[in-house]
Amino acid sequence: MSMTDWPEAERPREKLLSQGPTALSDAELLAIFLRTGTPGQTAVELARELLGEFGSLRGLLQANQQQLCAARGLGPAKFAQLQAVLELARRHLGERLQRGNLLLNPEATRRYLITTLGDLPREVFCCLFLDTRHRLICYEELFQGTIDGASVHPREVVRRALHHNAAAVILAHNHPSGVAEPSDADQRITRRLKQALQLVDIRVLDHLVVGDRTAMSFAEHGLL
Repeated sequence: MSMTDWPEAERPREKLLSQGPTALSDAELLAIFLRTGTPGQTAVELARELLGEFGSLRGLLQANQQQLCAARGLGPAKFAQLQAVLELARRHLGERLQRGNLLLNPEATRRYLITTLGDLPREVFCCLFLDTRHRLICYEELFQGTIDGASVHPREVVRRALHHNAAAVILAHNHPSGVAEPSDADQRITRRLKQALQLVDIRVLDHLVVGDRTAMSFAEHGLL
């Protein structure tokens, strides 16, 4: 049976239009993206098979081109489309940050950082540079490391903050392990960065540690 033979309320596209995207399962959302299945298999059945093969929706989205193209029903065109969708989501979140005061919308900052850093295979340290009204000037990835850590140089952070004429910064880095708990080294480098930036009258507003679909705030836990 093809999906056109399903009751209209059960077809993913019609269900999305009538109930909204949150009403759909991962497989149903993926089926809309796939559009078609394979011989003898609907798009929803193919989507369920792919989610099982990659372990989860996140596993599918993290797959590289070789891994994705090796899966049945997929290929270079689907990989390119999927990467475009992910980049559109990142840019959408980035534009939301650009429009307002980050301290008034900490959840948007969290979502952006989780989307940008959460699935990276190695540790990355970045800064959000802010103006005097705490509006975003720019986002920069400054240091990259192995899965065990990144070497963060306070002098370079200060140099980039002065370059952007920033009045404040929000620091962030990811833990590829998925555990969003600050290590002793994280707390030490945060103190060093705060002291270095204070010398040039730039405030550290927060440091976010990004893990698996979550981010821990130094400010909220009294660690700044």
